[in-house]
Amino acid sequence: MPDPGPDEERRRARLAVALALLTALLGLAGLGAGSGGWAWPFGEADAALIVGEIRAPRTLGAWLVGALLGLAGAVAQGLFRNPLADPYLLGSASGASLAVVLVLAAGTLAGQGLDLATVDLLLRTGLVAAAFAGALGGVLLTLALAAGAQQTLRLLLAGVVVGVVLGAASDLVTLAAPEALRGKQIFLLGSTGLLGWPAVALLAAGLALALPPAWRLARGLDALALGEDTARSLGLQVARLRLVLVTLMALATGVAVSQAGLVAFVGLVAPHLVRRFAPAPQGYTLVASAAMGGTLLLAADVLARSLIAPEELPVGVLTALLGGGYLLWLLHRRAAAALGGRL
Repeated sequence: MPDPGPDEERRRARLAVALALLTALLGLAGLGAGSGGWAWPFGEADAALIVGEIRAPRTLGAWLVGALLGLAGAVAQGLFRNPLADPYLLGSASGASLAVVLVLAAGTLAGQGLDLATVDLLLRTGLVAAAFAGALGGVLLTLALAAGAQQTLRLLLAGVVVGVVLGAASDLVTLAAPEALRGKQIFLLGSTGLLGWPAVALLAAGLALALPPAWRLARGLDALALGEDTARSLGLQVARLRLVLVTLMALATGVAVSQAGLVAFVGLVAPHLVRRFAPAPQGYTLVASAAMGGTLLLAADVLARSLIAPEELPVGVLTALLGGGYLLWLLHRRAAAALGGRL
């Protein structure tokens, strides 16, 4: 890749500084946003509990979930050379949803002879494990149906088929066990309300495992952007690269989904915003997309806590509204530009 010019370097530096400042400000806002609205509990007797055990892990956890989704979205869009690709493209969302519904249905049946505390503990532990396993299982099923990662189009079609089939299976389970429907809805809407320090540790470990290898493979994504034939002529093992990137995408998505449910549009919009403000090779785009995703979800989490306090909005609803609105505006802008170019 050619060296960036001074203007490009300045744009990338400005974006990095802006994301750092926004993250810091939103982090402070997250420490002050509670169930009763904006309140700083410092000086109160239970300040350490409120900030240290509730608001701080939720704030940090929301940023980490967004970072994982932003990274997975950037990998997906670079891998498939499609700006509309998102982290849930290969069946991870439908797989996680089915697994969660199965655990909820089983917990309802098995918990009839247990006390509520035991049932709650088993459900929480089982839901986290099931969501992670289901997300990975959905991607593995896609890979099996596509006979590996040899062809991009076959992989995409297999992901669509797996998503439809597993989604239908999830609906059938909720018909057989209606008690699982409410839990499924909460999972589908996404939530950061239950993030604690154990979840933060798991999310941080997932990001530490996914980001460095993705960054090291960024040159391969740059080569893929030129076309698969060109990438092969440069000595790139395309099938192997694609398989590793799909694995990293599944890991990042699975960890995020297991802790916060299906948070919509963050993984799709974050890379778009990075490319809009600071177009760059994939190495920068991957890292910046992770930071952008964390900033976006943290902003949505703060809004979800404070807009209708003491009630709380599902964070996935806000990300869908904001992300969907941005994409609609972008489509309208491009359509207007294309129409203007014809006149």
